[in-house]
Amino acid sequence: MQALEKEQVPEGAERDKKEWWTPANKAKSLLVSIISLMLFLIPVPYNGQWTIGIGILAEALQNYFASALPLFMTGVLVLSVILTTAAKVSKPAWMADSSFFTALFDVGAFWFSMRILGAMFAILTLLQVGPEFIWSPVSGGTVLYDLVPVLTTWFLIAGFFMPLLLQFGLMEFIGTMVRKLMRPLFKLPGRSSIDAMASWMGSGTVGVLITTQQYEQGYYTKREASVIATNFSVASIAFSLVVISFIGMQHMFIQFYITVLVAGLVAAVICPRIPPLSRKEETYYGPVGKQISEEVPSDRSRLQWAAEKAVHKASEVKSAGSLVKNGVKNVLDIWLGLIPLVMALGTIALMIAEFTPLFQYLSYPLVPVLELMAIPEAAQAAPAMIVGFADMFLPAVIGSGIESELTRFVIAALSMTQLVYMSEVGILLLRSKIPLNLWDLIIVFLQRTIITLPIIVAMAHILFF
Repeated sequence: MQALEKEQVPEGAERDKKEWWTPANKAKSLLVSIISLMLFLIPVPYNGQWTIGIGILAEALQNYFASALPLFMTGVLVLSVILTTAAKVSKPAWMADSSFFTALFDVGAFWFSMRILGAMFAILTLLQVGPEFIWSPVSGGTVLYDLVPVLTTWFLIAGFFMPLLLQFGLMEFIGTMVRKLMRPLFKLPGRSSIDAMASWMGSGTVGVLITTQQYEQGYYTKREASVIATNFSVASIAFSLVVISFIGMQHMFIQFYITVLVAGLVAAVICPRIPPLSRKEETYYGPVGKQISEEVPSDRSRLQWAAEKAVHKASEVKSAGSLVKNGVKNVLDIWLGLIPLVMALGTIALMIAEFTPLFQYLSYPLVPVLELMAIPEAAQAAPAMIVGFADMFLPAVIGSGIESELTRFVIAALSMTQLVYMSEVGILLLRSKIPLNLWDLIIVFLQRTIITLPIIVAMAHILFF
């Protein structure tokens, strides 16, 4: 079986190589891959911080339409409910005849109720009516005015440009080149490095979106997709700057980010090797099956094989129209399917975190652990260690009032390495076809906390000695 996989080539590639190994396809693959690198992976300075091309476009769009986005997205959320109701009741022909629209709107009772709740929360927050704990600036207000506009613009830009990243051979080229590093270290395909880089330089949610699409196209197994989504969707440099600045320690950003990278790397090595991630099946998404081959045939060099796979992938793109169509589908899926869930579940999570003592109670067992680690103000810090499951920014909010710089440093760094937070990444994963349920996400969150906390504390004590 291994021998067959090692010699595997793209279907018909050897026989018909003259048909696709052409100067036009080579130029197409190279040019679009360079554009993709510039948009998704190459960091550039912008407004005093580092970001990526799609980040600049998304931020410009967000700034231009800042005042209109909450109202616009409230309308989108209401439209999502109307169309989902139509799919359930009248079943219009244009919807029934399209597998895409059927999957988008003919959803189960739970997801339908979440869309209704999301639209209701958005309306109450926009009008500031009803119970204040729903539309408060720390609950529904945070989601509608801070989180939703960012996701709306990021996913609009990323959704349209993502086909350039995925369909012109860049994933195949880099995946083949770095497979020898990624497979033994993280038990993952080489192309997963692109997910991490897109998250690192841009947005963790964009990384999850890439992972989801790669899984559904047959390039990751169930286990690999689960591992990548929960361990490689790292917080971006831009967001890390926001967090460290919010807690008043921007003068230690370099030490902070090095600490985050070291702790995150250790977690990324350990978590894939223990349950629940290690028990996920090594099978591919059923409707498409396995589509990946990063093994290098014996008669090729690694570079030659990587180039051939990239050009062959690019040759499959026949028209710009198909790319635009895929981009529109990506955006509609996110705006009408994902954003309502973010509004609903994100508001609920923040209401629990801000207006109930739940996280305070859950954090009590952490207090003696933090005291044993010589963390000042352990009782005040403990809730910040677990509230990140609701939203990644909440630990910084709670930690900003703590006097000890060492404690604030630990809280901020831990929030960056936990990765699994429900207001964005968690909802995106639960809605995806990646086989991760809520219990899996809770366990992985706790595992990453347990693994990275001692590392962060040790490095903090060295830095603040």
